[in-house]
Amino acid sequence: MATADTAMAAPPPPSGVGQVLQNFSNLTQRQKLSAAAALAAAIALLVGVWLWSQEPDYAVLFSNLEERDGGAIVTALQQQNVPYRFSPGGQAILVPEGVVHDVRLRLAAEGLPRGGMVGFELLEGQKLGVSQFHEQVNFQRALEGELSRTIQSVASIGRARVHLAIPKQTAFLRNQQMPTASVMVNLLPGRSLNDAQVAGIVHLVASSVPQLATDQVSVVDQNGQLLTRTSDRNSGLDPTQLQYVDEIERQYIDRIETILTPIVGAGNFRAQVMADVDFNRSEQTAESYKPNPSPDQAIRSQQNSEALTGDFGPQGVPGALTNQPPVPATAPITAPAAGGEGNGTDTIKNSNRSSVVNYELDKTIQHVRRAVGQVRRLSVAVVLNHRTTTAANGRTETAALSDEEVRKITDLIREAVGYTEARGDTLNVANSIFTVSPEEVLPELPLWKDPEIIAIAKEALRYLILLGVLAFVAFGVIRPLMRQVMPPPAAEDEEETEEGEDAEGEGDEEGEEGAEVSLSPEAAAAQSYEQKLARARQMAKDNPKMVANLVKDWLGATAHEQR
Repeated sequence: MATADTAMAAPPPPSGVGQVLQNFSNLTQRQKLSAAAALAAAIALLVGVWLWSQEPDYAVLFSNLEERDGGAIVTALQQQNVPYRFSPGGQAILVPEGVVHDVRLRLAAEGLPRGGMVGFELLEGQKLGVSQFHEQVNFQRALEGELSRTIQSVASIGRARVHLAIPKQTAFLRNQQMPTASVMVNLLPGRSLNDAQVAGIVHLVASSVPQLATDQVSVVDQNGQLLTRTSDRNSGLDPTQLQYVDEIERQYIDRIETILTPIVGAGNFRAQVMADVDFNRSEQTAESYKPNPSPDQAIRSQQNSEALTGDFGPQGVPGALTNQPPVPATAPITAPAAGGEGNGTDTIKNSNRSSVVNYELDKTIQHVRRAVGQVRRLSVAVVLNHRTTTAANGRTETAALSDEEVRKITDLIREAVGYTEARGDTLNVANSIFTVSPEEVLPELPLWKDPEIIAIAKEALRYLILLGVLAFVAFGVIRPLMRQVMPPPAAEDEEETEEGEDAEGEGDEEGEEGAEVSLSPEAAAAQSYEQKLARARQMAKDNPKMVANLVKDWLGATAHEQR
């Protein structure tokens, strides 16, 4: 029993950390090196995958650059310690997406990119002694470069070149030549310039060069297509006028839709309006006079004169009466007989009368200026759909509108558009069944081609790779290594059970009972001497055969050792 107590009181096994260190020290030198290399490779793999997952996305900084500008930009990026890459085709410079705008602003402060051309900075380095011809050439080059940069700022234009032909000024007006200009634009893929943009480029160049007319500016694209057409410019029409016509037609159509929608319903009619708009500028001045004389004409001045001349000879009686003033006349005045009665001689008389009448001039001056954009004529076409009704049996039937309904609708449309027969307006209203055409269904984009799905898949693939690497390191490297160095789990003492089975036929029951009362080595070491002694007594009382066999084995082993 003392020996059993001594065996039960054996020293406990080493702790978990000590067991790990002991197992690691028991490994061979080759196994230790392999484990260290595997652990280092796993850590490096984890760090690499983490850095790859944290790598920022690259975005385009500049594309389609000239070689000189590309070299200058790369040098500036290296000086600023900004990481950069090149696109697969080498047509673009890529930088981290988070610093694209910051880098662009810093490069713009340095004047990059210059667009492969020089501007007015060419005049900053003028040297002394430069001839007037060289100064003129440098100024023309600078002006062309600045115009090219300005035109390149248009959204649809990738690159632009401007060529100016500025003749030398002369003092003779007869020999004077006007400047001309040519613009070459490279459009971005899938982009085009409308008439308004072309007109803007033409006016921009013409306004930048003195005495340059707009009809002397030509714009050509990269395909050699002439974008400025002389016939269009000479016709007097511009995009604003065409837009004005479209707005007028749209207003008339809106009026028709507003008045017909409550009557026939939305989608049951179609309306089109063609407006003939007069964009001619006309001024008229008229000066008219009324016929003379006129009953309501005013007299400005009137002058009458009468003269009598003749040889009367001596008259009157000489003496004092002749020298007296005449007596005031009294009505009626009777003219004396010609020649007088006193002297008995004949008198010769001449009478001359004249009259001048001045009338006021009746003049009318009329100045008429006609407004631009007046509607000269309207052509309106409206088609009405058949009325749809639902019968009692649930079937849908269509029927044409009656003539009275069409007439009422025609009258409403006539009033809505301001129909004027005097100016030649036309209106045509038709009633016909609409043909329902199947809607064109665009083919759905496959999932593997959808940009959003591709972006999500790339992000998910990144995390899956990271998770796969973590699983490989955990289960392929760390777990096998821990199996080699970690202590095995505590096992039950099966030898005692096997010996009990050989000694007695009832070994299975005894083993089960022993297993029930047996304790782990740690628990047995933690018990006191009295507890161990009480436990041994209890085992001897419960299973005396097993204790007897155990004592026999101890005695046999002792006798064998003594021999």
